[in-house]
Amino acid sequence: MGSVIVNVNPGICGFDCRITAEQTGKRAVKISIKGSDCTMIRDMDNLLDEITMQDLFVPLTKSRIFISAEDAGCHLACPVPTAIAKAAEVALELALPKNVEMRIEKR
Repeated sequence: MGSVIVNVNPGICGFDCRITAEQTGKRAVKISIKGSDCTMIRDMDNLLDEITMQDLFVPLTKSRIFISAEDAGCHLACPVPTAIAKAAEVALELALPKNVEMRIEKR
């Protein structure tokens, strides 16, 4: 069973983190978030242990990932919850490993 590591630089807050998604079964991954000085991300790490394939195919308002982000007090624009979903998809072989990028331009 494989594991995936996603390094996240969330932007202006500067609270980088490292997400590990390790496949624990045919349809489940263990999630670990390390290296962040953000108390909300550390709280989210404590709230979110395992994600199943089913968790990746529910509406955002029912997603264990986004519910844990809300319970931890994460900011709406925080990219960490989306990075967790992407890491889980790759670990479960539902997506290919490809970097994601956002570029912000103020005009």
